[in-house]
This record gives sequence, structure tokens and C-alpha cells, in this order.
Amino acid sequence: MSVPVWAWIAVIGGLLVVLAVDLWIVDRGEAREFSMRQAGYWVTFYVALAVAFGVMLWITTGAGKAGEFFAGYITEYSLSVDNLFIFFIIMSRFAVPKAYQHKVLLVGILLALVMRGIFIALGAAALERFSWLFYVFGAFLIYTAYNIVRHHLKGDEEDFSENVLLRWVRRAFPTTEGYVGSKVTVKIDGKRMVTPMLIVMIAIGSTDLLFALDSIPAIFGLTTDPFVVFTANAFALMGLRQLYFLLGGLLQRLVYISYGLAFILGFIGVKLISEALHTSGVSWAPEIPIWLSLTVIGSTMVITTVASLVKARVDARRSEESSPTRG
Repeated sequence: MSVPVWAWIAVIGGLLVVLAVDLWIVDRGEAREFSMRQAGYWVTFYVALAVAFGVMLWITTGAGKAGEFFAGYITEYSLSVDNLFIFFIIMSRFAVPKAYQHKVLLVGILLALVMRGIFIALGAAALERFSWLFYVFGAFLIYTAYNIVRHHLKGDEEDFSENVLLRWVRRAFPTTEGYVGSKVTVKIDGKRMVTPMLIVMIAIGSTDLLFALDSIPAIFGLTTDPFVVFTANAFALMGLRQLYFLLGGLLQRLVYISYGLAFILGFIGVKLISEALHTSGVSWAPEIPIWLSLTVIGSTMVITTVASLVKARVDARRSEESSPTRG
């Protein structure tokens, strides 16, 4: 499907308008904490917006592209939930005041969206020219799935280490001792300094860029249409900061989510390799239809989420039963 330039402009412009309105509504006036009620409204709005866009694709281009969008959106959204664990650790490590956390997430996500757009453009061009990259992407996703399970079993999947960009910023720019409101730079004694606010924004943005190394190959395993890949990523990222506040303590209870994501990535990796073989003339390698991919991805996330919540409830009940009673 060849998407006209005006459609790209309309979608990107519409997303920027929505984000601008979001920023104006949330950040006007004095800095304040993001409430669960606000987060619930915004998450519902962004999910409804994604569903409306998918329905519009269905009407204008048919069920095939709409199915690819929904499969990609659910995959990217699911991977984003896993990313929130690391965001939570980053926020805690840098002791970000709760009143400013939503701004940190917004700027970090905007940076990630721009960088992912570049990744998507490069990936689409490379796949069109070098078909063997499908095998590389497939193998990489299977390896990533294995690493997720291995790290989860070892209990170190929530570690956060500063990347090269973050270490360079710390060395290159003098940093204030503490936060200065929501400012990212401040002049002290005639000297311009950056605040921890800038550091944590770079940490969020660069970390989410690293997550793109998993998510971009994953969605290219579902569709090679750059328009669908970009919009699925954009809609998944747009509601991510509200989802962070909505889930809150629930993040620690989703103990099986990593297994579900590993299964999804492994499934898409196998799908990529199988379809690449089929295209190369290997008759026994099947083509996996998009409806089956959508079913597998959706059901996997539902099962792992429900299983996680059930386990959390059972553990809590056992903890109450084993606690000593007071006389």
C-alpha cells in the first residue's frame, strides 16, 4: 500500500496537535501530581483513538492493513508495559519529584518517537533492499526472547545501567546538586548548569530508544508497511506516560508479563523466518496469517496478565495466613 504524502502529514500533524493539547491541559498552572483518575481518562482516550484509527484503516484500506495495525499496536503496547518497569527504576534512582514525573516521561517519549521514526525509515529501506535481513531480525527476536526468560529467572531483568550517552552528558556538563523546579538548565553565579531533570529525561529517552531494538524488528515481523509500523509505534507511545501512573504499584504484580512478551517475540521471530523461507520457495514453510498473529498476541497478554494478578492475590493471601496473629 502506497500511502500519499498528505496522509503522512495529516497523521503526524494530528498526533502533534493531540500531544500539544495533552501537554497544555496537564502542565498548565502549578506543577502537581498526576492522579489515578486523570491517568485513567487519558489512557482510555488514547486507546479509543488508536481503535478509531484502526477502524478508519479498515474502512479505507481493508481488513488486512487494519489487522496489521492492531497486531502491531498490541505488540508495541505490550512491550511498552514491560518498559515501564525500567522507567519506574529510573524515576526512583534519580529521585524525581512526583509532580514532575509526567513531564519527564513526555519529553523522553517525544525524543523516542523522533528516533524511532528514523529507525523505521532506515529499517523499511534496508528490508526492501536486503531481504536476507528478515532472517537476521527473526534470529534476533528469538535470541531476545531467550534472554528475557533467562534474565527473569535470574532475577536481574530490572537492572538499569547508565548508557554511553548518559555518561557523556554527566561528564560534559556541570550538574546542579538537586532539582530546580522543572527547569533543565539554570544559571548559577554566571555559569550555565544542567539539572538532574535533563539527565533523567535523557535517561528515559535513550533507554526507550534501546527498547526500539526489540520492538522495531518485532513489528516488521507483522507488517513491512512503514505507515502501519510508524502509526502503531506512535499510538503505543502516546499513552505510555499515563499508563505509567495508572498501573502504579500494579507493575510489581505483573510477574509473568516477561514470559508473555518473550513468547510473543519468539513467535514473531519464528514467523519472520518461516515467511522468509516461504518467499524463497521453501514449500514446507508456512505463511502465518495476520489474524492468527493477532489472536496469539492478544491471548498471550490476557493470559499472562490474569495469571500474574491471580498469583499476586494468592501470595498476598498466603502472606496474611502465615503472619503471626496478635493477642
